Amino acid sequence: MFKKMNDKNRRRLHRKIHIRKSIFGTADRPRMTVTRSNKNISVQVIDDVEGKTLASISTMEKEFASLKPNTEGAAKLGEALGARLKDKNIAKVVFDRNGYLYHGVVKALADGARKAGIEF
Repeated sequence: MFKKMNDKNRRRLHRKIHIRKSIFGTADRPRMTVTRSNKNISVQVIDDVEGKTLASISTMEKEFASLKPNTEGAAKLGEALGARLKDKNIAKVVFDRNGYLYHGVVKALADGARKAGIEF
C-alpha cells in the first residue's frame, strides 16, 4: 500500500494511522477531521459510532470558493464551520489533524473554530 507513495505522503499516512488509534468521535464529541491540498481545504465532523458525517465545509462550496487555502482562508473557514456546528448544537469536538503538522493552515483552521466557540 505504501510502496508507490513518495516519502512525504508515506510519513503523513503513518502519522495519520498512529493518531487515529487513539482518536474516536462520539455523538457527544464528534471527530473534526481536516483535509488540505494546494488548492482546497475541507473539514468534516464525524460521529464514528454511527459512521455518519454530521457537518462538513469546504472551499469547493460556492460561498467559500473565493477563499484561498492559506492561513487567512482557513481561519475564515474555521469560523464558518463553528457557526454551522453551533446551529446543530455541537459545542465540543475531538480534533483530528489527519497526519498534517499542527502548523500554518491546520492551526489557523483550529483557531478559527475556537474563536467561533467550539471546544477541543
